Amino acid sequence: MRLHEYQAKEVFADAGIPTPEAELATSVDEVVAVAERIGYPVAVKAQVHVGGRGKAGGIKLAEDVEEAEDVAEDILGMDLKGYKVDKVLVEEAVDFVDELYVGITLDRGEGKPVAMVSTEGGVNIEEVAEENPEAIAREHIDPAFGLHAYQARKVVYDAGVPRELARDVSSVLQTLYDLWESNDASDAEINPLMVTSDDDVVAADAVLNIDEDALFRHPDLAEMEEEAAEDELEAKANEYGFDYVRLDGNVGIIGNGAGLVMTTLDLVDYYGGEPANFLDIGGGAKAERVTNALDMVFSDENVDAVVFNIFGGITRGDEVAKGINEALEQFDEIPKKVVVRLAGTNAEEGREILNDELVTVEETLEGAVQRAVEYAEEAE
Repeated sequence: MRLHEYQAKEVFADAGIPTPEAELATSVDEVVAVAERIGYPVAVKAQVHVGGRGKAGGIKLAEDVEEAEDVAEDILGMDLKGYKVDKVLVEEAVDFVDELYVGITLDRGEGKPVAMVSTEGGVNIEEVAEENPEAIAREHIDPAFGLHAYQARKVVYDAGVPRELARDVSSVLQTLYDLWESNDASDAEINPLMVTSDDDVVAADAVLNIDEDALFRHPDLAEMEEEAAEDELEAKANEYGFDYVRLDGNVGIIGNGAGLVMTTLDLVDYYGGEPANFLDIGGGAKAERVTNALDMVFSDENVDAVVFNIFGGITRGDEVAKGINEALEQFDEIPKKVVVRLAGTNAEEGREILNDELVTVEETLEGAVQRAVEYAEEAE
């Protein structure tokens, strides 16, 4: 479960992490009223589950009433990477001199949580990891003992954080780990952790993602689930019984198994594309289930092409092919190009059955992914 920024900040503030004064608003008048109470300048921040909100126009500063009205009108109701903005966080603008990144996540390769600190805060940490990995200091944590104070100081110093800030940043990092551990979180991060001219640190953003299977242990967080809520596609996925995660790319991915979908997602990235989603339709691929999956992916405005990765096990490939044909025939017009890869039981028979006027059929997964990436690039 992904908490909104305002929800995560409430949790952080309750734990003692410094956060700016802020209030939630759902209308232009509320934005202005909150800004007047807090005092200008303020930041108006869209509350949607996407990264890069600032670059997409979802975070703006307002210096006075007129600007607050204009900014609120611009952001409220906007479509931000496929999400409609219906609420914003109006927040005291932080007068900062530097930006840091601190985070806790699970390193699945090591089988341990890992604390991360970087002096390159304020930008996408995935980009930093890819382009300048040495800029991120890491310290693995033994979950039996937690994050020791000396480990927090070590990773902070390894990142190059100035000595005068080290104690406060270490303290924030330790608190962040405590929150990660006690709330059964998958990710907890602050990006940016802003540094003021007085050498104070303030959490200008907040991420806290919770393992949904552990929500029964956290009724207070479970109450936030409905507020945190998914967009329409995620709600549809729950209704259809699909495992679905929305991403930022333009290549839609559908598969009948989590491993198949993850492999497809990785290959899309490998061949230069950007995955738009993780969508596992589970066992079987009857027409109704395929139709629902395609309806979801076609409804995502970010998607320019779709790759279907199906392995016929108990469900035979020819049955899957019939389901795909029946599903596509229900659409008056196929809005995005669809590429299908079938493997497993009766895969050859399935490929012969598929209507190649409606889909592009590829024998290998690599070929299917490359073709879908090409289609997506052509559509841009």
